[in-house]
Amino acid sequence: MTRYAQLAGELRRRIDGGIYRGGDRLPSIRALCREFAVSISTAQTAYARLEDAGLVEARPKSGFFVRSQPAPTDLPAVTRPAQRPLDVSRWDQVLELVERHPPDDEVLLLGRGIPDLACPTLKPLQRLLAERYRHASGQDLNYDALAGSLALRQQVVRLMAGAGSLLHPDDVLITSGCQEALSIAIRTLTEPGDVVAVDSPSFYGTMQILQANGLKALEIPTDPCTGISLEALELALEQWPIRAIQLTPTCNNPLGYTMPEERKRALLALAQRFDVAIIEDDIYGDLAFDTPRPRTIKAFDDDGRVLLCSGFSKTLMPGLRVGWIAPGRYRDRVQHMKYVSTGASATLPQLAIADFIAKGCYERHLRAVVTQYRRQRDLMISWVRRYFPADTGISYPQGGFLLWLELPGGIDSMRLNERLVPARLRIAPGSLFSASGKYRDCLRLNYASALTPTIEAALRRVGEEVTRLYVGVGDRALA
Repeated sequence: MTRYAQLAGELRRRIDGGIYRGGDRLPSIRALCREFAVSISTAQTAYARLEDAGLVEARPKSGFFVRSQPAPTDLPAVTRPAQRPLDVSRWDQVLELVERHPPDDEVLLLGRGIPDLACPTLKPLQRLLAERYRHASGQDLNYDALAGSLALRQQVVRLMAGAGSLLHPDDVLITSGCQEALSIAIRTLTEPGDVVAVDSPSFYGTMQILQANGLKALEIPTDPCTGISLEALELALEQWPIRAIQLTPTCNNPLGYTMPEERKRALLALAQRFDVAIIEDDIYGDLAFDTPRPRTIKAFDDDGRVLLCSGFSKTLMPGLRVGWIAPGRYRDRVQHMKYVSTGASATLPQLAIADFIAKGCYERHLRAVVTQYRRQRDLMISWVRRYFPADTGISYPQGGFLLWLELPGGIDSMRLNERLVPARLRIAPGSLFSASGKYRDCLRLNYASALTPTIEAALRRVGEEVTRLYVGVGDRALA
């Protein structure tokens, strides 16, 4: 970890611990230099990182101050899924969402899990891709090693050191996107009929992997701030023959929370006690608003039971289809599963991404988009509060670019989607994120791309339809 990241982390710990409170003046640059024996540039960079994280603000001629963080008061409720293994359904709804590619912006998709592809900091990657394809050698056009490009695996190891995961390049296998990494991990650990415990709501792509492999999902109650309920998980492990625990503990999709570190440690201890593997989806981890970046569960894994899955679809471009897995003790089985799944992954995108990271472009890109996504999270939340009924539950994402809403009055988000067809708008209905079709009264929104007046008008229209449905529910209740 760099010196400025260590300094930023120490200042954040003091803020979180209440040593510095909202509105308090922080030590001057020179005071930091004296206390921590660092250079002026290191102190300035540490404060810049905290500014990017929204924790600190600079006031002209006054210094640095802790930014007041208003606590969200309208969070969705803790989820209460069925406490038994279930077959997964909803493939038709998932297919409708992922297959929609509207020509000429005919339909505005407000709920897709796609990052901002127009971000200027992606241009160096586009140039590197073009150069790689233009000057590709014979070796570049051949099959790569089954584990993937060594250059990229070395860069992944460097990145994950910042998340507390100390890996070797041989610990990492490159996959065709994080989706393949998750699929390989699940197929490595299970047989048809097995039970997999998942956080709930959960990423619909993972749910469909369970369905395709004849597996049952056991959805665990999940808190919108702290994540999966460890108490409910413990009871489930005592009651059911769970083969694996799959979850997204950092910048969760769709709820947006990051599990506190002590709960990540407790979750790992629980898995060790019951001798169960953990499949950790960290695809949004690099987009965390916290500084320093939250540690993965893998960072605490001392017996190789955590299969860490990630990739670059959410931080860079989904079309590159570059992901990776660090499978721990399951490496040999995962490597075989990778071979029978897709064999070697495409070489040139791997090399371009490795160049992008090595040149420092990835870190600059992350700083830009994390600042953008945090700002746009706050703006979209303000729009939801303005245009939706007052008792709408709103998540408060700690990273990434997805917002989860709980609609009042049991409003059906599938019906809402139907009412949005004339306006050429679509949201991601909440039922996609459950094995049993729960969360019909919820929906997911995306705030990655620039929140233009067009997007605001679209969100206003969605809010108007929600309000009409809400009033209708009230009228029927009075009848």
